[in-house]
Amino acid sequence: MHKVNKEKRSSKGKYYNVRRAIIVFGILMIVLLLSALYLGMVSARHMKEIIREDFNKQQLILARYATHRVEDSLDFIKRELSLLSLSPSIQYLEVSWANRMNTTLSSVKEDGVIEIRLVDKNGETAYIVGALGTSRIIKGHFKDTGFFRWALLKENKNRIYVGEITRENRQYTEKLVMNLATPIYEESVDEAHPSPSGRFSGVILFNVDVTYLVKKNLKDIRSGKSGYAWVIDDRGVFLFHPEKDFIGDDAFKARKLKQPAISFTRINEIQKDKMLKGEEGTSWYSSGWHGGIETEMKKLIAYAPVYLTSGHDRMWSIAVVAPMSEVEGAIHFVYTRQFYIQGIIIFVIIFGSVYVINFERRWAKTLEDEVTEKTEDLKKSLNKLEKSEEKYRTLVESAEDLIFTVNEKGEYLSMNRCAASFFGGHPENLIGKNVHDLFSKESADLQMGFVRQVFDTGRNVNVKYPVEVGKREYWFTSNFVGIKNESGQVFAVLGISRDITERKKMEEEQMYNTEKLASIGKLTAGVAHELNNPMAIILGFADLLLEKAEPGSKNHEILKTIERQALNCKRILESLLGFARYREKTEYSTDINENLERVVSVVENILATKNITLEKNLTEDLPKVRGDSGHLQQVFMNLITNAVAAMEGGGILTITTRLNEPGNRVEILFKDTGHGIKRENRDKIFEAFFTTKRMGEGTGLGLSVCYGIVTRYGGDITFETVAEEEDSERKGTTFTVSLPVVPSGSEKCYGQT
Repeated sequence: MHKVNKEKRSSKGKYYNVRRAIIVFGILMIVLLLSALYLGMVSARHMKEIIREDFNKQQLILARYATHRVEDSLDFIKRELSLLSLSPSIQYLEVSWANRMNTTLSSVKEDGVIEIRLVDKNGETAYIVGALGTSRIIKGHFKDTGFFRWALLKENKNRIYVGEITRENRQYTEKLVMNLATPIYEESVDEAHPSPSGRFSGVILFNVDVTYLVKKNLKDIRSGKSGYAWVIDDRGVFLFHPEKDFIGDDAFKARKLKQPAISFTRINEIQKDKMLKGEEGTSWYSSGWHGGIETEMKKLIAYAPVYLTSGHDRMWSIAVVAPMSEVEGAIHFVYTRQFYIQGIIIFVIIFGSVYVINFERRWAKTLEDEVTEKTEDLKKSLNKLEKSEEKYRTLVESAEDLIFTVNEKGEYLSMNRCAASFFGGHPENLIGKNVHDLFSKESADLQMGFVRQVFDTGRNVNVKYPVEVGKREYWFTSNFVGIKNESGQVFAVLGISRDITERKKMEEEQMYNTEKLASIGKLTAGVAHELNNPMAIILGFADLLLEKAEPGSKNHEILKTIERQALNCKRILESLLGFARYREKTEYSTDINENLERVVSVVENILATKNITLEKNLTEDLPKVRGDSGHLQQVFMNLITNAVAAMEGGGILTITTRLNEPGNRVEILFKDTGHGIKRENRDKIFEAFFTTKRMGEGTGLGLSVCYGIVTRYGGDITFETVAEEEDSERKGTTFTVSLPVVPSGSEKCYGQT
């Protein structure tokens, strides 16, 4: 019995010892889990700060990228403004001023230029070309305007005036517009002005739709899933914002008017103390909406300035923003699950401690399962964090610019796919190489100069320069930015480069073609005027001799023949001058048969002298088509001239008009029996300056101009041809011009010039 009691006491003692040990162990576990919970909260808070900071750095790169796009557009507009001021047509106000301004407007209107205005030296007359290509002349007191007074100052020669942004009503819509202007001096040389005077001759001005310019460059900017960009000017006025009602309003008041219950003090301080002072940086602020959701939320913001002038006295500021919840969502979900799991474990431990004796083994198994589950959750959390990091890395990898980092020695530390693809390799194979390994010596030395400048000064460098890679030349526009450590010292340079080689070539080709067209137009007008004068003298003397000749005599008949043929030549010259002269109005609709008859009356004598038979098959009562009579007559004249040139030694020219089967288009066919178009030339005949004629016989502009005019009015021009070497009996070419019919009752004219 004593032995049994002793065993019971021993058993009871072991029971209480085990229970005490498990209780102590349970308390210790609770303390450890509470500590882990606290450390997890601190870690989550720290991790959120790191992710927010990293995301804002990515947003700052996007903001800088956006500023470079806007600045590139402004630089392009300023360059076109300066080039236009150097044109003799503008400096001397020649008759071709409207054509020259229209040429420039066609190249800059995609960047927001809606009007070009030339103010004469007296400030009393303005010569204007609008967005539709129409021109007009107005009188006014322009000498009292700010831009004209600015242009009169000699120190502003060759400089660009940047005006204030104002609201302007145009065609029932409000626009935010800004004027860019530069003074004009008589410094260029042409045939009429071989010795320039160098005197002030006026001001050339671009009227720019600011909101269109900014929207064009910012509409594709996206931060995260739903982030976007907005812009304010140096007065704090919205130039662009996804909330269209904000555009043109005060950025310090517009938000409050939409959500009066929310405090916008923080964003107002950022705008006032940072953005309006031309600084760049990152921060956060409270907002009342995002996309279609209206509720109070925090947003991350990165901002960078756009400088309008070289002196940095005028600027805009671009902000890229995204909801903070998008950035913190993934990690918040992970840590919340972890906290819930830890809370459950604590509850299980407390509950198990009450029944520790009876459920000892079961509790141990449960604890083992919970530890395993926690380990798996932690692995999942790490995987999600890695995916989140990869997501933001793709922002750089998916960019279409060359993005890389280099150290002070010029060795590449990182490189995105676009940069690696440019050099024809993979990032992992190119990282570690030196700038001199990928570029020619001159190009590498030039870029290392920019890199060393960033290391020495700590300031960003934004440049445009040529580089040579593999014996091929490119043009880059690049921004070099210093990456600083905690002590503020630059330890690497981030480079963002864009390949603008094609754009550079287009600018050079456009300059060449513009000057060539101007020379051809001037030559044509001069020849026509010079022939008109002797023709007037011939008619005058013929009239004088007719008065002295006896009616019915042979001499009288000869003189009448001379007079008749001279009048015919004069009519042809006047028709040619009519094609070159600007019409007072641009017609919206016109009669095809009537225009064909006018052109035929000009060329019928030429056809007769070339032994060419003209056959006309004109369908009567055709509906009017969309187009201007002057423009379409130019198309018909070019097609007839080409047909005549193709029928050396004579032939048959057949002109046919008809209505297509649906009845919505009028077709005009020009069929010749000439030598046809060779197979190798058929894909190039509508290209500008392509010609098969000998030097001096053609410019290669005829069909290119025809194609541009016809497509402008929604029409189409096609051809069918059989070359002489393919089939000598069926040789010839048929050009078909198809133009849309104008609905009945909608005929009108538009645009005064």
